Amino acid sequence: MFELRLLCPEDKVEVLSEALDALEALSVSVEDADALTDAEQALFGEPGMPPPKDGWQRSLLMALFPTEAAAGEAAVLLQAQDFFAGCKLLAIAPVPEQDWVRLTQSQFAPVDITPEFWIVPTWHEPPAQARQVIRLDPGLAFGTGTHPTTRMCLRWIARNPPQGQRVLDYGCGSGILAIGAAKYGAAQVDAVDIDEAAVQSTQANALANHVDLQVGLPDKAQGRYQTVLANILATPLKMLAPLLCAHVAPGGSLVLAGILERQADELKQAYAGLARLEVADAQDGWILMTATL
Repeated sequence: MFELRLLCPEDKVEVLSEALDALEALSVSVEDADALTDAEQALFGEPGMPPPKDGWQRSLLMALFPTEAAAGEAAVLLQAQDFFAGCKLLAIAPVPEQDWVRLTQSQFAPVDITPEFWIVPTWHEPPAQARQVIRLDPGLAFGTGTHPTTRMCLRWIARNPPQGQRVLDYGCGSGILAIGAAKYGAAQVDAVDIDEAAVQSTQANALANHVDLQVGLPDKAQGRYQTVLANILATPLKMLAPLLCAHVAPGGSLVLAGILERQADELKQAYAGLARLEVADAQDGWILMTATL
């Protein structure tokens, strides 16, 4: 494979990316051309949401092509276009052959939730100190245990084991929270999501972890639960406030994540009159909010 590298201003990122896609690039990625310098710009966004901007003031576009000839032809065609003004061809270079599977796997090491509770990809052996393990590989659905919101929810489960409880994981993604609840003794766990891919991912991960979950679309959630978990994002959590609270049994726990620290007051206001939310945990700018109903 060969990589075509281009330098362009922020307002040309989208049109160049679309042109590279039309020229049958195998992939196109964008990076800050000033990364690791004093001019580096941070772009922050929320998981599952569109990026705040298409690129940086000085963006580096990297496109992969199967042959040097294909990369060269793409470069010639792009440079002939009016929209290429202000852009620059940096290089066409071969990409060294690598074991991409092994390289990808090396990026995902076991994740500690507590000293005894670990998330472990299938290609790793569990650490010696692990007493509770969830086996989970990266997939299409959100939730591998590396994101602070997921880790805080799992930490809460480990510290508040739902022994014998009926538990709801609303917006289950990979099913990791539902699996955690089952491993910590829940009597019944319903895991629901609006995304069919998430439903399928949760079913597969439950099977791999030898736990029994009731998995489906949101209408699968019926009745009340002693614990309701929802690791989504602040906006849908606000919209879902009446529904989520209605699913919590008297004396039960509501556990919400996917919330930035600056959004705490918004959530408290959205749930006012329904639940008294408090910040129960914080990590890397994200918070976990809980309430007892």
